[in-house]
Amino acid sequence: MQFQRSLAPRVVQLLGHFPALVLTGARQTGKTTLLRQTLPDYTYVTLDLPSVAEQAERDPVAFLARNPAPLLVDEVQYAPGLFRHLKTAIDADRHAMGRFVLTGSQKFPLMRSVSDSLAGRCAWLELGGLSLRERRALGDGLGLAALERAILRGAFPDLWRDPALPTQAFHSAYLATYLERDVRQILNVGSLRDFERFVRACAARNGRLLDKTDLGRTVGVTAKTIDAWLSVLVASDQIELLEPWFVNVGKRLIKAPKLYFRDVGLASWLLGIDERGLLGSPFLGTLWETLILAELRASLAATGSSRTLWFYRDAAGHEVDFVVTGGGRTDLIEAKWTEHPNIADTAALHRVARDVARTAEGQTTRSWVVCRTSNPHPIAGSDAYAIDLLELVDSLFPP
Repeated sequence: MQFQRSLAPRVVQLLGHFPALVLTGARQTGKTTLLRQTLPDYTYVTLDLPSVAEQAERDPVAFLARNPAPLLVDEVQYAPGLFRHLKTAIDADRHAMGRFVLTGSQKFPLMRSVSDSLAGRCAWLELGGLSLRERRALGDGLGLAALERAILRGAFPDLWRDPALPTQAFHSAYLATYLERDVRQILNVGSLRDFERFVRACAARNGRLLDKTDLGRTVGVTAKTIDAWLSVLVASDQIELLEPWFVNVGKRLIKAPKLYFRDVGLASWLLGIDERGLLGSPFLGTLWETLILAELRASLAATGSSRTLWFYRDAAGHEVDFVVTGGGRTDLIEAKWTEHPNIADTAALHRVARDVARTAEGQTTRSWVVCRTSNPHPIAGSDAYAIDLLELVDSLFPP
């Protein structure tokens, strides 16, 4: 089964305005499939093969001669020496657009190479797993069973292309490949077993404020090591650190980011949660938040919106799960795993909306409770609106 990825029109649009495009994302999110479907006329070469990567690194001039533009280079981070020669090729015909498309699953090495050689010459996109909207071709809706599947299986396309593929077997193989390929490539980790324990410790803290001291104590490594290992997870798009939003500089606000896994299914598997234990799990609420964050990220990327995502929490513990700012408006979002939210679920929204009204004059503020409702509606006694996940992203990021 082929999925229509919502990022495809953005790829085509940006290639009309930039000589090169870089597409990043975690392993197996479908970067190569998306590009080969969207750009069938491009010469394709992958540097995932060590022999090909060595050729591109040692003799980039000959490599580019053998693989003429328009050219799609997969896993380009394995040949950092290629970037300088791509710059030369682009500058030789600066106004020829869409000549080079590059992919990589290690963000930070790519960012360094691009900033050194291709600054101003390339567009940058990030691909996550399959969104709920992209999976609609499978007939899934937003009922309880469908949302349980979404949380437990996650968003890697192979798990939805083959419904019979066991979730646990896929995630186990994914983690093993990730440890052997990406972790060893980015960082010289002394013990992959310790790093795996670190990944599992992060899963237990998914959706929570990042506490590096606590993480280091749990895994038995130094704070410096925790910093380095977190950078590896961020660089390979396994986690993101969601930053806090400061609406009122006069308040005492939390400055630590929140840690979220990029793929909710991987987080569920690392926590040992299956279909028998999900609804009774103490992690259900943060897994629901993780799914919502992934959908918000997917819509941001697909629409090219300049809006930004945050969370809010002050020293008194008042918290709003997600804040979306930009475009003259602020959207405050609470995640609730319920069909029937009530006014008690809107207390933090009301408090923060009041602060926004005082400190951000001219801003339009909207408050949402994203939940499992089958009928979006205003919540009685409040200014908040109960809404399902797909309706929410449509309202925040209209096509």
